[in-house]
Formats: sequence, structure tokens, C-alpha cells
Amino acid sequence: MKNKDFDVVIVGGSFAGLSAAMALGRAIRDVLIIDAGKPCNRQTPHSHNFLTQDGSTPDEISALAKSQVLAYPTVQFESDTVIDVTGMNNDFIVKTAEGKIYTTRKILFSTGVKDILPEIAGFAESWGISVIHCPYCHGYEYKGQNTGILANDDMAIDFVKLIGNWTQKLTLFTNGKAIFDKKIFDKISIPGFQIVEKEVAELIHESGHLKVIVFKDGSVQEIDALYARVPFIQHTDVPVKMGCELTGMGHIKVDEFGKTSISGIYAAGDNTSRMRSVSSAVAAGTAAGAFLNHEMIAE
Repeated sequence: MKNKDFDVVIVGGSFAGLSAAMALGRAIRDVLIIDAGKPCNRQTPHSHNFLTQDGSTPDEISALAKSQVLAYPTVQFESDTVIDVTGMNNDFIVKTAEGKIYTTRKILFSTGVKDILPEIAGFAESWGISVIHCPYCHGYEYKGQNTGILANDDMAIDFVKLIGNWTQKLTLFTNGKAIFDKKIFDKISIPGFQIVEKEVAELIHESGHLKVIVFKDGSVQEIDALYARVPFIQHTDVPVKMGCELTGMGHIKVDEFGKTSISGIYAAGDNTSRMRSVSSAVAAGTAAGAFLNHEMIAE
């Protein structure tokens, strides 16, 4: 088994990947982390709901994590992009954009997802700052402020109920005629709650901090935060090319330990779960790293 370059190659070196690498490094496994340097939270100013790091920037947490992980002598880190993985359990070949080739017993994909943002001016620039997806990650910072929800589906009612916990100044923007039955909102007990069916033209912001929503009819509305659940795709198609099964929502299907449908391949982090938070990614990475080691011991 030791004729391979590495025991595990981890594709993606953000929080899940680094956490898995720490577990494997402490198990004295030869590990290579290959990271393209494009985390989905790169615009997010602060991270929350992670004990001991609440309020730190993602870059600060990542830098500290990387320094601690690389203190283990059997763990290496390469800034590169994996473009292909071939082979089978205990005999994988990993190829990168820079032309490097590595052999490894196991693979862990912690590659995250790529959000597909609507083509609304100012949306992308504000994504992760004041255009947000998770109240548990960012809701406290916008409590009681003028808040919008950009949604137009049957799940909008549940989203409105959820965000109403953080603010009573709440508007549902459907960006066009509502396609759901508006009567379901009649029992919403949020003073001043309204549904706006105008099409959105632009989000006016200052360095990602929202100020005004401009509608296509020329009218405007002041806004401090806007929640949106946007579609996503996997950041890389390599797992699917390897045969890894996806869930109906588009996540890589894994068991509770991060094992995919392909023998020898694991996955952890945002690419496997709706729980998109640093703490969730760290927990998933730790579990995957530990069970990769258990699998190699068993073999």
C-alpha cells in the first residue's frame, strides 16, 4: 500500500478539507491538500456560530487552521486545481491544471459549491455581505433592520416565518408576479409585512452594504439586508465523472461518515450538505478524516 505518493489526496483546502487533514495528520497519514483558492465565502466579512472564532473573518480562521494543520509533518499543501481523477480504490491518479500527477490510496472532495447568482446589478457585489442566505450566520447583525427576502415559490412562507424571528421590518420581494397563493400569508403576524411583486432592476450598495432596491418601474425602497436562496452547482464535475451519486438537490451523496457511492472516495463540507457554515464543515471534515483512517486500517 505504501508505494503510493499519498494515503489521501484532499481536493479543496477550506474548512472541511483542513479539518480532515488535521485528523489524518494526527493519524500519521501522508496527506496532500490541493486547493484552488476560491472559497465560496471569500466576500463574507465575518464568520459566526463557530465557538472561539465568532466574529473572525473567514481568512483569519483559514490562515490559523492552515498553520496548525501544516505543523503535522505528514501533511502537505499545494495551490493548484485538480482537473481529473482516475483509477479505483487504493489506486487513484490525480492530475492538476499545472500538469502535476499524484498517486493516492484515497480521495476526499471538499470542493464546496458554486452559487448561481441572478443577473441583478449589485447582487454579486453584495453576496455574502448584506445579500445573505442564512440567518444563523448573519441574522443577528441585521436584527431589527429593514430586511427583504427575494423568493417566489411555495417555500417563501417558511422563509418569511424564519426571518421574522430576527426582524419585524420585513418585505417579500417576488421579482415579478407571485406564482404562489398569497392567501397563505394572511395569518403572518409581522407588523408591516408586505409582498412586493415588482421586478427588481438594481441593488444600490456601498462596498456590498445595501442601501436601496431599485425596481424596473423606477420606484425604490430602502433596504439593509436581503435574504436569497440561490441555486448552485458543484464547484467541480470531477466527482460526478468518477461516478459519485448526487442527491436530488445536487449535493454529493454521502453517509454519516462522508463516504460516497464510489469505493475509496469521500466528500465533506458544503458540497454534501445544506448546512453551509464553518462549524458544520469542520465537523464533517473531522468525521471524514477519522473514517478514512479507519478504512485504511481495516484494509
